[in-house]
Amino acid sequence: MRAPVYSEDPDEILSVDTIEDPQPFYSRLRKTLPVARLGDTGVHIVTRWALVEEALGREEDFSANLTGVLMRGADGHPSIFSLGGTGVVQVISNADEPDHSVHRELLKACLTPARVASMEPSVRGWADAAIAPLIARGGGDFVSVAERVPALVLANLLGLPESDVEHFRIWAMMGGDILAGDVGGERMRFLFDENRRMHAYLSDHLSRADAATADRPDATVMAVLGRGVADGVIDRQTAVGISIVLFGAAGESTAALIGSCLLRLARNPALADALRGELPLVPRFVEEVVRLDPPFNFHYRAVRRGCKLGGYDLEPGDRLMLVWAAVNRDESVIEDPDTLRLDRRHSKHHMGFGRGGHFCLGAHLARLEARCVVEGVLKQTKDIRTDDSKPIVWARSIFVRRLERLSLAVVA
Repeated sequence: MRAPVYSEDPDEILSVDTIEDPQPFYSRLRKTLPVARLGDTGVHIVTRWALVEEALGREEDFSANLTGVLMRGADGHPSIFSLGGTGVVQVISNADEPDHSVHRELLKACLTPARVASMEPSVRGWADAAIAPLIARGGGDFVSVAERVPALVLANLLGLPESDVEHFRIWAMMGGDILAGDVGGERMRFLFDENRRMHAYLSDHLSRADAATADRPDATVMAVLGRGVADGVIDRQTAVGISIVLFGAAGESTAALIGSCLLRLARNPALADALRGELPLVPRFVEEVVRLDPPFNFHYRAVRRGCKLGGYDLEPGDRLMLVWAAVNRDESVIEDPDTLRLDRRHSKHHMGFGRGGHFCLGAHLARLEARCVVEGVLKQTKDIRTDDSKPIVWARSIFVRRLERLSLAVVA
């Protein structure tokens, strides 16, 4: 039995209303059609916790490889844009076993809890320096702060020059564009052109990295990848592909999280005041924002063979859209799911950073960056509000939940 089509309007998923506030759409599907087919695209939207968890455990049926993405077609309706022949390398989050474990093992040493903890003084310094001009002006667009801090962390982690941050900050923010769903031909050409430039830049820095330093506690990702290539663990194309994926995974996603945190504070002055009075609650606040507004709304899985999910038939070549943003509000799993609560017994019980073998390697680092920025803002201000004269602008993307403009008014 085929899954039912979710709506008489197949364009709903790409609409501005859904992109700016996807939760009504996700909620309706979760409650009525937890496995819903998007027209004839072969995409099935999965919105219930138990079904997503099941799919994640069935790699023999569902591949993490990113082989195609949902996009508005030439006729204006959703269709699949095939990534075959585009040079997309299946690494880290898009890799299946055994490659996935090989890639994770290489990066683990650069992202241990101890390594992340040692970065806190630097992250605090970068956060405070990025916040200071906005505080001095009495406000402004916070997005530049949200983007700059992760870009500096990326430079430190990969071993790239801080002087290049303003340039590769752009690359870090375009990682999810190809999955945005509504990218025109001109923008797509720009993305592929920039991707080639980013590939050349990272390939050059991989060549410069000193693989002999890969065993040091402060080894850069480029040094570790260089050692991996020298030892024959991975090839050079995979090494560069891993560094490219890290740009989006460690750049755009963290910027998205930081922006969502500040929007929540600016819209709820009482909450901001409560956190100012009890800063140890900030990590719980960050965790709730990850749950309520995951930086990435979903990830794809490609159907390997004919099988079923939720009682519905799936065919080889179909795709699942595993919607983290929906399952994190599943009433059967999360109590009072639409409310930001700082008193949850299991605050990390969500899928905002994925789940299982593909759980985000950089989750500790993302939490640290968001916490340092939030604490820095709270310490330096008495009041934070949105500047209603300048509307909030969300990235036009079904994939990433990221602000492109967040104008704030602040009182120091």
